[in-house]
Amino acid sequence: MSPRRADPELRLALIDIGARLLAEGGPRALSTRRLAAEAGCSTQAVYTHFGGMSGLVREMVHEGFDRLQTHFAHVADSDDPVADIALLGIAYRRNGGRNPHLYAIMFGTTTHTGYRLNEPDRQYGRYTLGRVSRTAARCIDSGRFTAADPELVAHHMWTAVHGIVSLELGDYLIPPYDADTCFETQLVNLMVAQGDGRARATRSIAAARLRAVGLEERAGGLEERAGGLPAPS
Repeated sequence: MSPRRADPELRLALIDIGARLLAEGGPRALSTRRLAAEAGCSTQAVYTHFGGMSGLVREMVHEGFDRLQTHFAHVADSDDPVADIALLGIAYRRNGGRNPHLYAIMFGTTTHTGYRLNEPDRQYGRYTLGRVSRTAARCIDSGRFTAADPELVAHHMWTAVHGIVSLELGDYLIPPYDADTCFETQLVNLMVAQGDGRARATRSIAAARLRAVGLEERAGGLEERAGGLPAPS
């Protein structure tokens, strides 16, 4: 008799449940017994899919970045690279909102004491920044950005958007300076800081907002991730 195949849906369920338990209750809340009870499976499933708890936490990090890459993959290049890079920021925010527990773990804001992640694990998700760098290069080539280093531009975008998403998920942004207000003005200011004109940047970000509505309609089931994109080798 051949061994039973690991169930991919159960694997994703264990990752999501584990991330929620870890984010809400810390390492003590994450146990094979509790995972199994909430997932409706045996405790052996954790070892079948991940080899143990350390492997589960590592897969939470990897899954979080794979879902981010899936959101980025739905952003097609257009003839307006500034709108494209703004839309990548919107996709980044949307991914954080749909996967808040994974977001906390993949960036280390949730502790995983006792479950060691090595340096390659922590750096795993940097491949997602490649798309932002390539779009930044298009903004520079088009003359919209005056910066000379697209990777540095990508890092500026990443750190700025990551900061506002983290504050939003922590419920720190309240009216009149709520997350939508801050995010909208931040996007414009980020583009202007890279050399774009304010009026032109505002038009591009408005166009990105309209495109984002279409993305939401076409990609509404991303949190279930029907096959995310793998990291490049």
